[in-house]
Amino acid sequence: LRSVPFVVLALAFFACCAMHSGPIFHTISYAIFCGVPPLAAVSIYSLEGLAGLGGRVLFGLLGDRYGAKRVLVAGLLLQALAAGAFVFATRLNEFYAVAFVFGLAYGGVMPLYAVLARGYFGPAIMGGVIGAASLISSLGMALGPLAGGWSFDAFGTYTWLYVGSFAVGLVAVAIALAFPPLPREPRAVVQPA
Repeated sequence: LRSVPFVVLALAFFACCAMHSGPIFHTISYAIFCGVPPLAAVSIYSLEGLAGLGGRVLFGLLGDRYGAKRVLVAGLLLQALAAGAFVFATRLNEFYAVAFVFGLAYGGVMPLYAVLARGYFGPAIMGGVIGAASLISSLGMALGPLAGGWSFDAFGTYTWLYVGSFAVGLVAVAIALAFPPLPREPRAVVQPA
């Protein structure tokens, strides 16, 4: 738990969840605040969730091809940009466009944490590593909605929630860039017969 790979994994996971949880929980209220009818506003979250399902597969495949760290960094950056883009959404079709990209990114980065955990720590202790990192990420999930509600109560707008999420997303990118190189697995040597 004190190793550099674990600390980076846990902090990146924390910042990632702190960044996306505020928009996940407050975007419906924000859309209603912008004049979107409640039933239509709820559909924004549905689209986000569906995009997240596709993102898990897409980013998983990209991680296999280009490396989990590289795809995680790109996904965190995309997630941060999408969170910031919510500031500019005021109509339903704009919310749909941003929610699709946001959902794709936040769903997509999730499986990459497990891939990185296995790469750094191997399968023998992966359950403990993911459990501990998930505990820390859950604190981030709890922080985002609280900070979003506080900023709305303090300023009467959701702008600072999305600006703050964008900033925390950039912090997550910076943390993920600090991952050390993955240890190389020994390749099986085939002996000629």
